[in-house]
Amino acid sequence: MSKTFREWNVEQGWLLPPSVMDFVPLDHMAHFIRDTVREQLDLSEILAPYEKEERGYPPYHPVMMTALLLYAYCQGVYSSRRIARGCEDRMDFMAVTGLNRPDFRTVSDFRKRHLEALQGLFVQVLQLCQLAGLVKLGHVSLDGTKMKANASKHKAMSYGRMRETELHLKRQVREWFKQAHSTDAAEDRQHGQRRGDELPDWVADKQRRIAKIREARKALEAEASAAGEAAPKSKAQRNFTDPESRIMRKSGKEYVQAYNAQAAVDSQAQIIIAQSLSNCANDVQQLAPTLKQIKANTGRQAQEFSADAGYCSEGNLAVLARHRVDAYIATGRQRHHEASAAGRRRTTEGTRVAAMRTKMARGGRRSRYRLRKSVVEPVFGQIKQARGFRQFLLRGLEKVQGEWSLICTVHNLLKLAKALKAP
Repeated sequence: MSKTFREWNVEQGWLLPPSVMDFVPLDHMAHFIRDTVREQLDLSEILAPYEKEERGYPPYHPVMMTALLLYAYCQGVYSSRRIARGCEDRMDFMAVTGLNRPDFRTVSDFRKRHLEALQGLFVQVLQLCQLAGLVKLGHVSLDGTKMKANASKHKAMSYGRMRETELHLKRQVREWFKQAHSTDAAEDRQHGQRRGDELPDWVADKQRRIAKIREARKALEAEASAAGEAAPKSKAQRNFTDPESRIMRKSGKEYVQAYNAQAAVDSQAQIIIAQSLSNCANDVQQLAPTLKQIKANTGRQAQEFSADAGYCSEGNLAVLARHRVDAYIATGRQRHHEASAAGRRRTTEGTRVAAMRTKMARGGRRSRYRLRKSVVEPVFGQIKQARGFRQFLLRGLEKVQGEWSLICTVHNLLKLAKALKAP
């Protein structure tokens, strides 16, 4: 007796067309993201610009495009080309788009055009998380991570090197001009109707490079002037690809061209309740704005707050005290939950930092500071490792801020979906 198999006939026609609702299981993330965007989020700011466009070919629906972007980010798909390919190849993407197939330029242009409005979705999704009971503000941890910019650190040049290179290139170009002038007659005979004194491409390239270096040098000088400095420091650097990014130390001795991404995370369900991004490698300036954003986003302030030594300063501890937040801020590198001898020597007795050092030492292994490692640090691991977002796609501080906001919004959406799906 031969084995019987299920029928497989790829030429078989459909009596009734299939529904996109049946493309993936009912509890699939695609349905959750699509329905949340359609029914729960206010997209009036994204829809408004289209009301003034009376002519032209009808665009893809902005609500569908928003749902597509958020769902793609949930799946770790960030490139506009990969998103467009997903609309053609993946059933889950089709369940979101309803079989619409925007090309990669449409996806890219939509993201750029509405980046500012898309940032507003962070607070809306956070409010949904609050309604679901995922935000308690009992303990909040703040940390930063150095996220690679869309630029190579090898495309950066120091101010001192700029001056040397510019002078060197100018000398080269002058020599090439002299050479071109001395051979005019020979070139006339060789090129006929052409003038014969056209400069070769490599001369033009050098000239363009001089112009680019000069522009970067003037930008550094303007920054120094704004900071009240007579001239930029010789080691001050500027990147030619993304001038607003900075070289930062990522870990150990590794340096990357990056931005400093910040996230304040609630301990209840690892929901990001405040986020920001800067091109300053130092974290100390980020604490006060984060506290302000927590209150603005949630309507309340955190009861407890933990952060590593990068946020420790007299000013920051004073801000935490003013907000009546029970703080646990490391005052230096901790060894066996105690401040190092070097840290004790550097701290002046009677200061807020000294009091915090004593508080951390007394807490020992029971200190609430230990929660930081299980609250905020895993969030960066989920974003970078689980969802593969390790480098920004956009360039420029303003655009990258919008991109980071999208990443944090998607993180919260995934946490919300998981909580609602749980029995």
